[in-house]
Amino acid sequence: MKLKNNDQVVVIAGKEKGKKGKITKILSKQERIVVEKLNIRTKHIKKTQGRAGERVQFEAPMHISNVMLLCPSCEKMTRVGYKKLTTGKKQRICKKCKESIDKESKK
Repeated sequence: MKLKNNDQVVVIAGKEKGKKGKITKILSKQERIVVEKLNIRTKHIKKTQGRAGERVQFEAPMHISNVMLLCPSCEKMTRVGYKKLTTGKKQRICKKCKESIDKESKK
């Protein structure tokens, strides 16, 4: 999976199209992600003997194909490429500006 937690993404399909947000959770087996403050759903909790009924709002997962990464350096939607470093590690790069996406490699 080319996206990671805390990456800025833009929604490219669905009712939230055009909105930006930060990835908070990745569900890799289902190929879904949870984006902060987007795709809000309401769940109704039935009342029980011990507590009253309530409505709970939560951020529902969306499919990973419905978002694109927002490059931190050029601020454009981009695909993710990889570059192999001399140390043997792979580094994520922006396909448009060829700059590094990962923050720790910019130190």
